[in-house]
Amino acid sequence: MTAGLAAGRAVARAAGSAVRPAGWAVALAAMCCSCSGPAKPATLSIAAAADLRFALEDVIRDFRAPHRNVVVQVAYGSSGNFYSQIQNHAPFDLFLSADVEYPRRLAREGVAQPDSVFVYAVGRIVVWAPVKSPLDVEGLRMRVLESDLVKHVAIANPQHAPYGRAAEAAMRSSGVYDRVAPKLVLGENIAQTMEFVQSGAADVGIVALSLALAPAVRQQGKYWEVPLDAYPRLEQGGAILKQAHSPEAARAFRQFLLTGGGAATLRRYGFSLPDK
Repeated sequence: MTAGLAAGRAVARAAGSAVRPAGWAVALAAMCCSCSGPAKPATLSIAAAADLRFALEDVIRDFRAPHRNVVVQVAYGSSGNFYSQIQNHAPFDLFLSADVEYPRRLAREGVAQPDSVFVYAVGRIVVWAPVKSPLDVEGLRMRVLESDLVKHVAIANPQHAPYGRAAEAAMRSSGVYDRVAPKLVLGENIAQTMEFVQSGAADVGIVALSLALAPAVRQQGKYWEVPLDAYPRLEQGGAILKQAHSPEAARAFRQFLLTGGGAATLRRYGFSLPDK
């Protein structure tokens, strides 16, 4: 009886030692799975021209639907200022400029990925005034800037804002610049320029069509669209930066902007799409 019991225990011990490695393997596998958890979201940091302030929010909303693992953070400002900041290693993944020449320069300087530069839209400018203004913007067109009722005209700073350079060129080609120059007030970027007119700090402004068409602004003002031949082509472009922490997310966003729902959104905000 005692010998039989001892033999039984020996068999049990042998059986236990035989199955233990397999059991530990299963347990370790389960532990590894629980430790890894869901994939950490990628953060995409974008430096974007201020004329994209409203349009890009719609693009991002649509982009996030199929890319829920990407968190998009955007800073808006003047393209020239962003160019300088990126030269000094500002931590962005993607640069969307109102002038494609800035991304091209960054690529030549080795700051942006050389094969990542792209054109996403052509911008347009308008002469804009609040809807309650007595100014006949549509009737007088560029000549409205010369009106005695106009004390201040807002444009973006031409030194670093592409839309400011376009505004200045349009005034010169229309023959009004010399008389309007004393009235000019300069916004740091095109979004601030629009705010100057909305707040009453300026009576009228030359702003981006994309801002005039934004749902939050559309009912607030009236505008006249400046002919495209009155100013240099506002070819807007971007690039993925070499220092990008989320290059894959940046490439996915670029693709969506060019060929996905992003292109349709840009068109809705008054941008012309680049020639294919």
